[in-house]
Amino acid sequence: MLEKEYIEVGENTSKHVINKVQKGSIAEELGIEVGDILLAIDDKEIEDVFDYRYYINSESMLMLIQKKDGEVWELDIEHNYEDIGIEFGSGLMCDYRTCTNNCVFCFIDQMPKGMRDTLYFKDDDSRLSFLQGNYVTLTNMKDADIDRIIRFNLAPINISVHTTNPELRKKMLHNRFAGESLRYIDKLYEKNVPMNGQVVMCPGYNDGEELRKTLNDLLKYAPTMESVSVVPVGITKFRDDLPRLTLVDKAKAIETIGII
Repeated sequence: MLEKEYIEVGENTSKHVINKVQKGSIAEELGIEVGDILLAIDDKEIEDVFDYRYYINSESMLMLIQKKDGEVWELDIEHNYEDIGIEFGSGLMCDYRTCTNNCVFCFIDQMPKGMRDTLYFKDDDSRLSFLQGNYVTLTNMKDADIDRIIRFNLAPINISVHTTNPELRKKMLHNRFAGESLRYIDKLYEKNVPMNGQVVMCPGYNDGEELRKTLNDLLKYAPTMESVSVVPVGITKFRDDLPRLTLVDKAKAIETIGII
């Protein structure tokens, strides 16, 4: 049954503009059009694409839609887990979260000038870990973000660990919360959320015995921590006013492979 009701909505409600309605879809049958705005599903505001996908995964739902003329429809939809056929302008349905770190090895900081703007955008958005396979540091996440990953059964999450030494991690990421955020790995492990880890290995920082300690520490999370990749730091000639880094030479590569 497809029912329409007309109601009022608060000014602070999150709004997501629909930019495509598939032909022959439930949405088209309902009269949903490009330019209409999704306000809520089952009385829950939608933060991003993960909320949307989670709440439409049902037999039926109550969807709040604001029409282009400002009229608000409450649609009672029985769709039996079928996609109703709408898409939004942004893949995330919200802004990307920018990186809060200033990593000593950041590749974006050592790119030449004059390239397209998007290449200089630093993202550290956990949602892109699930959508695109990005690695995230967990530093700009809160307990509510971790709880949502667990509740929605999102997996795997790809984590830029770099080191399990809290003080060294704060130094490498230039973020005072970088050590504390390691606790989220424990929380994900306790709830059996599959993870992949990554270490950007920088000689003089997290190599040698520090790398050995990091790998041994991460082993306790196996098999939930499904993999750990160790990547040698990349250095370009555009490192103006950045911390001094040393390239991985043959001897350091042999030593590192031995530790791994």
